[in-house]
Amino acid sequence: MFPTKTEKARDELQAGQRTLSQRERALLLMADGRRTLTDFSPLFPSRVEAEQAIQGLMQRGYLQEARPAPVPPAPAPTPVPAAEPIQVATSADSFDGKRSLATTRMFLFDICERMFVRRDPRFANQMRDALREARDREAMLTIAALMLSEIEKSAGPERADSLRERIDKLLPPAETVH
Repeated sequence: MFPTKTEKARDELQAGQRTLSQRERALLLMADGRRTLTDFSPLFPSRVEAEQAIQGLMQRGYLQEARPAPVPPAPAPTPVPAAEPIQVATSADSFDGKRSLATTRMFLFDICERMFVRRDPRFANQMRDALREARDREAMLTIAALMLSEIEKSAGPERADSLRERIDKLLPPAETVH
């Protein structure tokens, strides 16, 4: 299944419109006809909940099934001479500043600019819009999960893990209810 936005979804994503939850809006932002259920799963506690959300949005007219464009066959790989392995730092620099949503938002904007603007401008715009609307910890975590999922695909799990560590250091702690 490759869901894509309908006109109703585009209207929902316009500024001032708020009838869906943050997760549902994030799902709409990502729905471009190229992503599958697997891509949406990090937004939800389980794959089943992601599938239910997609089905619900389809039934309510926000999403529709898209036909994926045929993928051209990949060219034969060109042999590359062996080189020294690149050493990747697995931990971000130390951070001893104040934890806040504003700091987290700015860091996520920075990641968006560095990782997506040139490679996937549409996704970068979608993430910028989502960040502008994010007002709480859950919304920040949802957007971060989307971005980290894409980073893991393009730059590998080590890069995603190092950014995840940094985000964990920037976000304020979750409130506990007694």
